[in-house]
Amino acid sequence: MSPLTSHLDLIAPWLGSQRWFASKGHLPELELLGSWQIPAADCRVLTHLIMDHSATVPVLYQVPVTEHRSPLTDGDAALIGTFPDGDDTVYLYDGPQDPVYAEALLRMIVSGATAIPEGADAVGRSFGDMEISAIDAARVLRGEQSNTSIIYKVTTPNGPLRVICKVFRALHHGENPDVVLQSAIAAAGSDSVPHSIGYIEGGWSDIGQPGGLAHGHLAFAQEFLAGAEDAWRIALRASEDGVDFTAEAHALGTTTAEVHRTLAASFGTKTPSDSDVAETLDSFSARLQLAIDEVPAIAELRGVIEDLYSTVRTLEWPALHRIHGDYHLGQVLVADGHWILIDFEGEPMRPMIERSRPDFAVRDVAGMLRSFDYVAGSLGSTEQAAAWTSAARRAFLSGYIEESGIDLRAHRELLDAFEMDKAVYEAVYEARNRPDWLPIPLAALRRLAARAR
Repeated sequence: MSPLTSHLDLIAPWLGSQRWFASKGHLPELELLGSWQIPAADCRVLTHLIMDHSATVPVLYQVPVTEHRSPLTDGDAALIGTFPDGDDTVYLYDGPQDPVYAEALLRMIVSGATAIPEGADAVGRSFGDMEISAIDAARVLRGEQSNTSIIYKVTTPNGPLRVICKVFRALHHGENPDVVLQSAIAAAGSDSVPHSIGYIEGGWSDIGQPGGLAHGHLAFAQEFLAGAEDAWRIALRASEDGVDFTAEAHALGTTTAEVHRTLAASFGTKTPSDSDVAETLDSFSARLQLAIDEVPAIAELRGVIEDLYSTVRTLEWPALHRIHGDYHLGQVLVADGHWILIDFEGEPMRPMIERSRPDFAVRDVAGMLRSFDYVAGSLGSTEQAAAWTSAARRAFLSGYIEESGIDLRAHRELLDAFEMDKAVYEAVYEARNRPDWLPIPLAALRRLAARAR
């Protein structure tokens, strides 16, 4: 049996237990599309691109691994499995949890190195002339569901630096908005995103693409804001303690509008055509049907929701431009008293080609309003939490309107339609992943439906 066959045999059962594995409840059916190798002195460092055919739509995963001839110290949690190689035993580890892989990955990005292709290729791209004197520590950020991020402490000629490198787990052909958008915002001089360091891009076989090859981003490194806390935890604590949050929510609305303005200036705007509006509403309708199939309780609201979608079809829609795409309190940090936006990948359930198109900024606004609603829902929707959320929502919307000059309240039906679509999306997500939280989007759908009647 070849080492790569052994890898797949070991990865299959391990893959199904990972948080970022999308087909929960299915046994992985794996096909290796290709691999690439980073030279390392202590072990073999490979990154496999593996297609899983167990879901209705196949998913391509990036699975970095390391091979060792002896077990890693304190490496039990990272061990995928073992296999024989002659008289030796080979220990196969999850790459991001192995310091050897972590260091090789960051140095590849900073130096602009090219990997050794083994059916797939990869190259590092640096945004500047950053030098690394030493990598002092590396650890995996816990709790992520879609990707794997490695946090580094590094020494540079200019002093110590913290870096975060996100390894994209589910791969798609085309640019990853997280790389492209954050880099453009940082290049425009904004301090509302972390400083970009570089990325890895790669290519792999794909019979559905011209020439049979696909290309995309594989990893993205940027400054890590040590000591920063995400807005979700801050908001949840404030709501639980009954602390007024309107000033912070207003400032978040202002920052959101500033970032939208930077994205519009960096990538341009587009006046929406009738087909743009129709395509957006068609996607709303398709998500609604999917949600009804998976969450039958939504069926009773179908008529009201469809009437709202028909109403907004005739309204004047704002300009299209690049947006965040999956905007909520968990995608915002506070550092030195300033809001910082992160994770511009867009909704994981939307195809990458959709996430890379110009979109309506009201989608981001609706996403943040939904996130404030989740604060109350997660605390049991007490009267105090509901009042806190209502005030925070109003303050966020006021800050956005004042900074952007776009009065979203003038056509509240349009904002409600986007918030409705987001709640429909949430209902499907919660039904699949967190059934105990399903009442939160269902309550929002009923509230929005009541206002639309």
